[in-house]
Amino acid sequence: MSEETPAKEAPPAAQDAKPAAKPKKDKPPALEDKPFADFIQQDFLPALKKGIEEQGIPSVDLSFEKRKVNVVGFSQMPECWQVIGRWSSGYKQTREFNLYFFDENINGAKGFSYAESGSKPSTLESFRIDERKSDLNLLVFWTLQRLNAQKWLVRN
Repeated sequence: MSEETPAKEAPPAAQDAKPAAKPKKDKPPALEDKPFADFIQQDFLPALKKGIEEQGIPSVDLSFEKRKVNVVGFSQMPECWQVIGRWSSGYKQTREFNLYFFDENINGAKGFSYAESGSKPSTLESFRIDERKSDLNLLVFWTLQRLNAQKWLVRN
């Protein structure tokens, strides 16, 4: 007669084993993680143009260039990347602003200047120097806020 051998039980550690974890979905990189020039040209300029147009300025011309700072007294500074916005506000009056990126980084040192009717900007202002982390929405918001402070977008 043969005895049936009882089935061996799995060791306790194997019984408590958890099912395999689901692989994490890779998040696409943030827009702000793109190379600086790509982010400005592909994301910031279109978003800023849309924001300005929503404020009632339909024909703003935005460009992104590396050039000298065009402010009185700063001609000896090295070239830096700039977002340049221009539009006509009527009565042959033009408005221009420059947003300077001194470090080629949206979280680095930034400056702002403006001029009307083709004159040369006379003041270079720091721009959002107290912010540690910038993103697309904040950069657009701050730029619109700065333009509005000039009363260029909405009459106060």
